[in-house]
Amino acid sequence: MNIVLISNFNIESLAQFLRTGLCPKSSDCTVTKASLGEVVPNSPHTEGAPDDFAVVWTMPDKTIAAFGRALSFETVREEDVLSEVHGFAEYIKAVGSKFRAVFLVSWTLPSYQRGYGMMDLGSDGIRALLIKMNLKLAEEIQSTRGMYLLDGQKWIENVGKNAYSPKLWYLAKTPFHPDVFKEAAGDINAAISGVTGNAKKLIVLDLDDTLWGGTVGDVGWQNLRLGGHDYVGEAFQDFQEALKALSRRGILLAIVSKNEESIALEAISKHPEMILRPDDFVSWRINWRDKAANIVDLAAELKIGLQSIVFLDDNPVERARVREALSEVFVPDWPNDATLFKSHLLRMDCFDSPYRTTEDSSRTELYAAETRREQFKKTISSHDEWLRSLNTEVVVEDLNAANCVRVVQLLNKTNQMNLSTRRMTDKELLEWLAGGNRKLWAFRVRDRFGDAGLTGLLALDIGGDTSNMCDFVLSCRVMGRNIEQVMIATAVDYCRTLRLRELVATYIQTAKNKPCLELWKNSGFQFGQGNTTFTWTLDKDYPYPDGIKITLLAEGFTDKPVDSLPYGPPAGASGIVSREHL
Repeated sequence: MNIVLISNFNIESLAQFLRTGLCPKSSDCTVTKASLGEVVPNSPHTEGAPDDFAVVWTMPDKTIAAFGRALSFETVREEDVLSEVHGFAEYIKAVGSKFRAVFLVSWTLPSYQRGYGMMDLGSDGIRALLIKMNLKLAEEIQSTRGMYLLDGQKWIENVGKNAYSPKLWYLAKTPFHPDVFKEAAGDINAAISGVTGNAKKLIVLDLDDTLWGGTVGDVGWQNLRLGGHDYVGEAFQDFQEALKALSRRGILLAIVSKNEESIALEAISKHPEMILRPDDFVSWRINWRDKAANIVDLAAELKIGLQSIVFLDDNPVERARVREALSEVFVPDWPNDATLFKSHLLRMDCFDSPYRTTEDSSRTELYAAETRREQFKKTISSHDEWLRSLNTEVVVEDLNAANCVRVVQLLNKTNQMNLSTRRMTDKELLEWLAGGNRKLWAFRVRDRFGDAGLTGLLALDIGGDTSNMCDFVLSCRVMGRNIEQVMIATAVDYCRTLRLRELVATYIQTAKNKPCLELWKNSGFQFGQGNTTFTWTLDKDYPYPDGIKITLLAEGFTDKPVDSLPYGPPAGASGIVSREHL
């Protein structure tokens, strides 16, 4: 991976922070620099590789000439300034098309730049104009895939009054104190982690003195410090409010606590000031076992990788234990003062994501439905009977504007049931799909317990009489419910309509996708090349599983039963098809 820094000032300090591995994700990358004046669309400076990222950080008065005149108190028209912003955005979009993602930094001014003083936020003020420039820049790039605007003002505020350094400007043509670049490096790392699908998605919480004040087993739930006319209780309540807000963003909450389960759950259910209730947690392990072992057990139940977990505990001994035993789990240092809990949580950058989907906002309910599914399973005599009783429906869609964000999210975050684990931005995916005879379907799943949302994707690259399966991805939440067989049968069905000879799936091994290999070994496909290439000869159909209704909203299928198809393309093979395999 390479990060290209594009600027119209000396940005070497940021390059140094990235090179020296301050940010773990940047320690394995190279950092190159290019002056904004040297970088033009289609120049050698902008020939990015597929994994390259660009950071564009400029000074507003040296980028937008009309704004520079405004700083000198010349009369300028707002529309002229914003027109220049539009031109700059178009220029950067042309440059940015060469990169996997581009991170622009919003424009800022030093605190000593008073402008018109008390009138500076008025209609003709300098800072008011800068705010409009940033809003215009955000608006210009909003619809451009792979471009994001980072908040530079936050870095300035975090460093304080010495963020701008006039002396460094005159000495080295760098306007900022090194601490500003340190803040920037952290946010750039978080942004890259988000784009590449490495954001955290589960917070595992302790209870006593973490979610509330006091030990519930000693003082009883009625005497916990939570809410009320108590500044500590108010702080714990605000911390819970912040956790609740994160859950609305799609971050899951769970509990691992050394306590009596019945006592702890009574507190969560009955305390009148409790913000988080049992339904807000996807699972819990409330017992006297080792917390590291409980986290492993909980992760296995939820089918979530340890690398996606954050563990919060007020006890430094417990934090050290989990940090030592489970190196993949992120265990941040935690303040001793409860009044700092909320701000410490909100400051964490490991949840940053470049998109938000419908599935994110309902993620807790999706996991709750899975729990109900598993409980129902215990009442059924056989696995096959349980599958049939779920009344599962699978909807197959082409890639479109409505599902593209979720498809990219699934592609980048799924590890276990993932054939090739290739990671792509939405821009890269669309470019790939347009680059040949290629096809991608998204799979939605729902059953009697609820809608699981878009949980699968399959991509084909067709050349000659062979179709190569490039992606086969399925969320761990619906693994083992025959959705895998529906996806394979759908691909075979489509390839047979095109009169192809064979369908080939090539497995690329990673540390986490062994379940995918096991699926293909049991798929009925013929093994080849070290048991990592699997082939289906398309002179025969692939059986759809029983008990699943399949609705095809994708183009290229026929409304005739698969078994009745001739070995060749049928007439009118497109449109909406609904099949039931009962």
